[in-house]
Amino acid sequence: MRVVVPVSGSDPKTRLSPVLSPDERREFTEAMLADVLRALDAAGHDPEVVSTAPIDCDAPVTVDDRGLDALVNDLLSAGPLTVVMADLPLVTAETVERLFAPDADVVLAPGLGGGTNAFVCRHPDFRVDYHGASIRDHRRIAAETGADLAEVDSRLLATDIDEPADLAEVLLHGDGAAGEWLADAGFELAFDGGRVGVERE
Repeated sequence: MRVVVPVSGSDPKTRLSPVLSPDERREFTEAMLADVLRALDAAGHDPEVVSTAPIDCDAPVTVDDRGLDALVNDLLSAGPLTVVMADLPLVTAETVERLFAPDADVVLAPGLGGGTNAFVCRHPDFRVDYHGASIRDHRRIAAETGADLAEVDSRLLATDIDEPADLAEVLLHGDGAAGEWLADAGFELAFDGGRVGVERE
């Protein structure tokens, strides 16, 4: 089964612009991607990266500037496919194994904000729609195609990094390249009596 990691290599993670420059956002994206690739490799898979622009990583890279839906649906039309997003720096090999464990046509890993952070598809008719609350749409599409569906309830797979507040999760729970990058860039945890945040030296 092909295992693909899509990533925006041209102007990644724009919602981190309040705390990271364009060059820093690209470097941090590459660090998160490295963590995802490491977990997939440790779980015995050979991931491929599909990026909107050339990107530095330890995996084969295909540059494709189509939108995510068009790209993934084209890949799905060619056969069984696993997609794991590149902004999941907490993912471990054990988490990846949990994603592949269910014997179902479609396995979904929901994101905390209603997205779909990863999936395994063994059904020829399943297609994706990443707009809006995609996890709800993907449940519906699986049902409409008659696919047997399973979901993986995993905090590590559910935690994608989009907003400045999300960086605290990497510093709290990450032990890979993304956490090291943040520490080297001067980020540290901040405690203000409420939710733990981050600050930069």
